[in-house]
Amino acid sequence: MGREHISNIKVMGGAVVTAISDPHQPSIEAALQMVPGAKVFSDHRALLDSGLIDAVVIATPNDTHAEVLKVALATDLAVFVEKPLATTVEDLKSILSWDEKRSALTWMGLEYRFMPPVTEAIARAKEGEAGKIHQISIREHREPFYPKVDSWNRFTERTGGTLVEKCCHYFNLMDLVIGEQPIRVFASGGQSVNHLNEKYEGRQANMLDNAYVILEYASGARGMLDLCMFGEGSFDKEILTIIGDQGKIESFLPSQIVKASRRDSVGNLDNWASGASRARGSETKIVHNYDVKYMGHHYGASYIEHTKFRDAILNSTAAEVTLLDGVTSVVTGLAAHKSINEGRVVEIKELWG
Repeated sequence: MGREHISNIKVMGGAVVTAISDPHQPSIEAALQMVPGAKVFSDHRALLDSGLIDAVVIATPNDTHAEVLKVALATDLAVFVEKPLATTVEDLKSILSWDEKRSALTWMGLEYRFMPPVTEAIARAKEGEAGKIHQISIREHREPFYPKVDSWNRFTERTGGTLVEKCCHYFNLMDLVIGEQPIRVFASGGQSVNHLNEKYEGRQANMLDNAYVILEYASGARGMLDLCMFGEGSFDKEILTIIGDQGKIESFLPSQIVKASRRDSVGNLDNWASGASRARGSETKIVHNYDVKYMGHHYGASYIEHTKFRDAILNSTAAEVTLLDGVTSVVTGLAAHKSINEGRVVEIKELWG
């Protein structure tokens, strides 16, 4: 992920990569192929003290975020931290307390809201096109986790679990659309197919590979996540559906399609006498952002995110995505894992009251 950030910074303008830090030498060598003039540090503290940088991007393994942030947040540097913010409630609380003591910019790396079709779907929902939002569902059917250095992403204790590592993005989108944080979570999931025969230093890989997660909000709205990490057989891997009392808005990736329809264009809302599944009144459009210079692995979202981070630094404006976004998305994921492990509904206040 670090090299993905470098690729975006290189092409966007207004910023350069002056220094990199990584204890893994092959990763350093790969990064230097991209930015051969960058100063190399094997320790993040030395980089932060070097005086060579105005901003730092933290893209380390999930369970190291708190350790790095403890030092980074004590500086006057602008800080960008990748999702998930942390892997435990204790670390989340510590990070917030460190951030309260500083005035410099801190940006949470939750870029899925910047994928152009998702951005349009959310904007249209916020404008009231679907009426009052009651349901939001997100389906991701994809391939298994990719290999990482030292296979750190094969273990729940290092990642926070799949519903933290992978799905904090989706819980953040649900909160963004509904405009609230959930109050309770119910989930069912397991490790059914992937990594079952993988062991590292005698330890069995234990990452969940499928789940259903239901979120309930105080307003009565609900969110639902459908995740399958052995479901790569369809073209569109990520489908967002927003449903209100007046209509429905959907986005599809990677086809980059947005579909929208109003209920009053389909039938008589007061008197349904026949089926309405003919997609009458449905609008379909392909959504691109032609300002994106590097599409990368997230349909241009990381590029857009970095331009916004850059502009916030240069213009001394607030972060569009905050550490509180990071906190709530992680807490929801932790609650979902707790629900699976204990076979019950979990109140968010049990973890974050």
